[in-house]
Amino acid sequence: MKLTRMTPASLKNKTQLVFMAALLCLGLGSLYSLPLSAAVQTEDKAEVIAIVGAKIVPVTGQIIDSGSILIKDGRIVDLGANVSIPAGARVIEARGLTAYPGMIDSYSWLGLEEISGVRATVDNRETGRVNPQVKAIEALRYDSMHIPIARANGIVAAVVAPSGGLISGQSTLIKLDGWTNREMVIKESLAMIIELPAIRRSRGGFSGFRGQQPQVTTEKTLDELRQIFKKARMYEKRREAARKNSLLPLPEFDEASHFLLPVVKGELPVIFSVHADKDILQTIKFVQEEKIKAIFYGVEQGFKVAQEIKEAGIPCIIGSLYSLPPVWEDGYDALFLNPVILNQAGVKIAFSSSSASTAKDLPYQAAKAAAFGLKPEEALKAVTIYPAEIFGVDKLLGSLEPGKTANIVLADGDLLELGTKIQKVFIDGKEVSLENRYTELLKKFEQRETDKQVNK
Repeated sequence: MKLTRMTPASLKNKTQLVFMAALLCLGLGSLYSLPLSAAVQTEDKAEVIAIVGAKIVPVTGQIIDSGSILIKDGRIVDLGANVSIPAGARVIEARGLTAYPGMIDSYSWLGLEEISGVRATVDNRETGRVNPQVKAIEALRYDSMHIPIARANGIVAAVVAPSGGLISGQSTLIKLDGWTNREMVIKESLAMIIELPAIRRSRGGFSGFRGQQPQVTTEKTLDELRQIFKKARMYEKRREAARKNSLLPLPEFDEASHFLLPVVKGELPVIFSVHADKDILQTIKFVQEEKIKAIFYGVEQGFKVAQEIKEAGIPCIIGSLYSLPPVWEDGYDALFLNPVILNQAGVKIAFSSSSASTAKDLPYQAAKAAAFGLKPEEALKAVTIYPAEIFGVDKLLGSLEPGKTANIVLADGDLLELGTKIQKVFIDGKEVSLENRYTELLKKFEQRETDKQVNK
C-alpha cells in the first residue's frame, strides 16, 4: 500500500476545502432553519396580473364594455367594470382589445399526426379492432409544430383522439402548453372512442370517419359491441365473486374487458363516431339499452333526427365542415345547416377541427355555421363553454368567471372573424408565446426582402 506524503502546500489546500465545506453546511443549516412564515411570505408573493381596459366576453354572462380581469395562481380572482387592482400587480393594458375564454377543440389529432403523408410522423392508431387499453396521451408529441400554431389562433385546449378499428382507445383532454406530454394533461382518460361504419356516398366511395370503408352494417357492429360489453360485465362479476369467496379463483386477466369496465359501469363516456340518420337512431337505442354515457361525433345527417337526439339527451361534436356533403341529395349546404338545426332543436353541440394541421381553423368551423343561421353567441359557446360542459370540465374551463382557470385570449376583434388578430394568449394564468412555424417563416422571408434592398 502506497502512502501519500503530505506537503505544506497540500495541507494548506485541504484546510481550505474543509473551511469551505463548513461554510456550506452552515449556509444550508440556516436555509433549512428558515421559519414557516418566510415560506408563506414567498407564496404570497405569487405574481398578480391585471388585464385592464378590455371589452370582456365572459360567454356565460353579460358582456362588459370596459373592465378588468385579475389573475393569481393561474386562476381568475375577479373580473368586472370596477375591479380593485392591488399594489404590485403586473398591469396589462388592453384598451381596444376584447377578452374571450380560450377555445376548446372537441376532436383533433394534435400531437398524434405531424405530416399526414409521412407515415413515420403519424401515430394515431393501433393494430387490431378492439383496443380500449390504448391511451392517446402515450403517443402525444408535446413538441408538435401544430400545437403552437393552433395556440396562436386562440385555441388553449383540445381533445386528442385515437382512431382505427372498432374500439380505438381513450381520448385525452390537453392544454396547448407544456414541456412534456404529461404536463399538458387536463384529463387523461376523457372518453372511449368507438367508430361505427361510415356513410356510403350515393355517387360512389365512402364518407365519414377518415375515409373508413365499412365492411359490415352498423346493426352488426352494434351486435358485436353488445357481446364485448357483455363479456366485460361477466368478467367483473367473476372478479367480484372471487373477492367475496376465497375458494373461487380469480379469472385470468382480460385486458379488453378490464379497460372497458369504466364504460359499462357508466363512469367513462363513449364518443361514438356515427354518421347516417338510421345509424344514429340505432345507436341511440343501443346506448339506452346498455345504459352508458354517450357523445356523438360526426352526425352528418343528424339534422334528419335532431328531435330524437334531443330527447335522448346526447350531445354532438360536429365533424369538420371542410368536408363534402356525404349524400349529395341532402344539398350542398347540408353540413353547414346541420349544426344550426341540431342547435335549434335543443341539442348541445361543439365544433371540432377533426385534424392536426387545420386545428388552427377551429373558430372558422363555428363561423361557417354562423353564416348559415347559427346565432353568433351560440357559435361562440360551441367552441368554449359547450365543449367544457360536454366533457365535464366546465368548473375549470370554457368561460371567464372567478375561480376558473385563467385561459384568456385577447383579440383585436370578433374571435370567429377571419381578419381578427390574436394579441395575447394566457394558459393557466401564464402568458404563452405566439411564436410558431408560420411566424418563423414570415420573419425569414421578410429578412430576405430586407437583404435584397440592402444589396441593391
